Amino acid sequence: MPYLLLALGLATLVVTGDLLVRGAVGLSNRMGIPPLVIGLTVVAFGTSAPELVVSLSAAADGAPGLSIGNVVGSNITNILFVLGVPALFFSINCKQTGLRRSATFMVFVSVLLIILSLDRIVSFTDGLLLVSLLAGYLIYNGFEAMRMRKKGQAIEEIVEEIDDAPDDTRKITIYLIIGIIGLPLGGKLTTDSALDIASMMGIAESAVGLSIVALGTSLPEFAAGMAAALRRQSAVAIGNAVGSNIFNILSIVGVTSMIIPLKVEENFLAFDYWVMLLISIGILPLIFLHRNIGKVEGVIMASLYVIYLLIVFEVGHEMFNGSF
Repeated sequence: MPYLLLALGLATLVVTGDLLVRGAVGLSNRMGIPPLVIGLTVVAFGTSAPELVVSLSAAADGAPGLSIGNVVGSNITNILFVLGVPALFFSINCKQTGLRRSATFMVFVSVLLIILSLDRIVSFTDGLLLVSLLAGYLIYNGFEAMRMRKKGQAIEEIVEEIDDAPDDTRKITIYLIIGIIGLPLGGKLTTDSALDIASMMGIAESAVGLSIVALGTSLPEFAAGMAAALRRQSAVAIGNAVGSNIFNILSIVGVTSMIIPLKVEENFLAFDYWVMLLISIGILPLIFLHRNIGKVEGVIMASLYVIYLLIVFEVGHEMFNGSF
């Protein structure tokens, strides 16, 4: 039953999060807000809503391992799984405008998270710093996008565009209500069932956050990556993954720690943080050299993801039994 409830919780997060984004975009369109601003704010935050709700719910329930594990696991999943699996079918090119800058910033915020966690807690002040960096990142990208538009250059949004947002008031209202009510319910259901699964499997809560929950909350990014690859818009796929990783650290860890300070378990500083950092650095040569992520790279990335999950479950079992 906990597995079914977890699946239901994750499905609720994905569906209601999508409805909330579409409703918010529809409302923004009705209010005359430019699409660029919508893309950089409403859609960007909305696609990270499942991770944010789960992290807040877990922190409120006294499960910081699940909260941080969801973010770190999602970032690892976004690179190795969300990019690796589509690359098995379609080559992903790394020539997106501004991708070098965004990928470098992704590495920077990953290093910053490690530094802020060295005292084993991400505090309110740390969260304020992360949220401030997010605001600066959004403002910079907004000005850069407007500058490129004035020059007549093509613009690649840092997040996927929502093309079928509702345009009538009744539908917008329904989408927003379902999203606002459904997201917290999905987050609570996901958190409770994940903790039950951790207890049943005899593994630490952080292991569930790093694996099952992280994979589930990354499904929107995976779906977007597969759809982009099918449409031969592979630049959107990698831009979506990199942008999501930046938002996961700056918005989710930032906002959550400003509300509830997050204790950092030893396993994150000993292993998981470094995996996140190494794979973030690992894709930089492909991006800076404009190399494609092809089938070979896809096999390597997908294989590394499977190996990582096996290690997570093994370490999680040792932590649960107090031998780590």
